[in-house]
Amino acid sequence: MNQSPEHYACICLGSNIDPAENLRKAVQLLRERTQLIAQSLCWETEAVGSPGPNFLNLGVCIATSLDPLSLKEQVLAPIEKQLGRVRSADKNAPRTIDLDITLYDGQVIDQDLWQRVYLALIFSELVPGLSHPQTGEPLELLAQRMQREHLAIPHPELEFA
Repeated sequence: MNQSPEHYACICLGSNIDPAENLRKAVQLLRERTQLIAQSLCWETEAVGSPGPNFLNLGVCIATSLDPLSLKEQVLAPIEKQLGRVRSADKNAPRTIDLDITLYDGQVIDQDLWQRVYLALIFSELVPGLSHPQTGEPLELLAQRMQREHLAIPHPELEFA
């Protein structure tokens, strides 16, 4: 990672096992291993797809010289492992940390961005000009509408800097 950053990635961080502490550690590890450019507000939302405690989620934008696969394999997966992430048959099971590339060089990698309130809220803050590719609806408006329909509690008191 000695090359100069050429790419920009936006990553969603989520946890519902000791979430504030695990998010703090994950942000610190990302800061040590990448060039962190921006960070969103932290949001609390309900677990999706599996019963469990509510999640805390936040997003970060980083500069990197790595392609998406290398970023996942060399940076994100090792951080998940270091923080005790256990993968099971239930991909929605409670977890210490989850790190997912949501956007890479302005391209949406995770299409759940358009369906999940936490992703819409986080990335409408970090990438305010983003609009739905088919409808043209600004992500910010989509996020506001989704926030009225789903539990989404902002946690400005949680600092991860």
